[in-house]
Amino acid sequence: MGKQRLALWLGQYLLCERATVEALPEPCAECQQCRYASRGVHPDLHWFFPRPRLKDSDPSTDDVKADLADAIKERMGDEGLWTPSLGSEGLFMATVRALISLASMRPAMAQSTVFVVGDAERMVSQESSPEAANAFLKLLEEPPRGITLLLTTSEPGALLPTIKSRVVSVRVPALSPADMDAFLGDPVVERKFAQTPRDELLARANGAPGALLDGDATSAAFTGARRLLEAALAPATPDGAAERAKAAAKQGVAGARGAFSDTLDALTVLLHARVRQLAQAGHESDARRTASTMMLVETAKAKAQGNVSPQLLTASLLAALHQTLNP
Repeated sequence: MGKQRLALWLGQYLLCERATVEALPEPCAECQQCRYASRGVHPDLHWFFPRPRLKDSDPSTDDVKADLADAIKERMGDEGLWTPSLGSEGLFMATVRALISLASMRPAMAQSTVFVVGDAERMVSQESSPEAANAFLKLLEEPPRGITLLLTTSEPGALLPTIKSRVVSVRVPALSPADMDAFLGDPVVERKFAQTPRDELLARANGAPGALLDGDATSAAFTGARRLLEAALAPATPDGAAERAKAAAKQGVAGARGAFSDTLDALTVLLHARVRQLAQAGHESDARRTASTMMLVETAKAKAQGNVSPQLLTASLLAALHQTLNP
C-alpha cells in the first residue's frame, strides 16, 4: 500500500522546518530539510530495509551505512518505484547494531532524528548477539529524546511479540479505486507501465500499488495469463484452435507447481477484471458467463498441485474456457 513511502513522508514532515513552526498539514517541500529528505540523503532521516548479508563476517556500522546508501540511491534512481526486497534479504544483526549506534548520536542537521524500518518482520533478532536485539527492544521502549521510530510491515503477525508490545499500531488500508486511478495517472507510473492495460493494473494491484512492482516473476505470470485468456477467446476456427494449442504447449512439461500455478492465479485476476468490465458496460450475460469460468480455473489450480502435465492441463482448461466464453 506504500507504507514505507508513507513513513518516509511522515519522517520528512517531522523534520520540515516550516511544518514545525507554521503547523502545516504536510511537508513544505521547499526548506532544506525537505529537499534533503525527498532525495533520500537527509543525515537525520535514516531508512533501513532488508538487504543481502554483507560478505564481511562482522561488518561495521560504516559498512552497513554505505550499503544502505547505495541501495537508497538505487531506489531513488527508480523514481520511487522500487521492487520489494528479496526473500533472502533481511535486517541482520549488523544492521540492528548500526541503527542503535546512530540512535545514540545527536542530529546532524535537524532538531530531531527519524528512523524508518521497512519490512520490520524480517529482523533477525537472535542471530549471534542477543545483546544487540535486547538493546533494540530497549530503544523501542525508551527512545532517546528527539528520536522517532517508524516500523512498517505487511505481516504484523510475524513481528516479534516483544516488538509488537512496544509500538503503537496503525493500520494502512488498501487504496480506494479513485486513489489507485490517480496513482496510475501519475506520469512516472504511466511510463513504467505503458505496455500494460490499465484494467489489468487495477486488477493486479487490488488497492495495493506495490503489488505491481513484484518483479519479473509476477510480470511473467500475467504475460502468460493474458496469452491464455486471448487463446480462450479466439474464435472456433482452425487458426483459433492452433492458438490454443500453441498456448498450451508453452507451459512446462514437468512440475506443474511454481510458475504455472502463478499463471493460473494471474488468470483468475484477469477474469475478475473482465467480469467487472463487462458488467459496467451493461453486458450482463457475458459477465455471468465469464464469472462462471472461475470454477474452471480453481479446479485447474487444485489439479496443478498433483503430478500432472501443465501442457495437458492447460489444453483441457482452454477447451473448457473457450466453450464457456464463446457460446
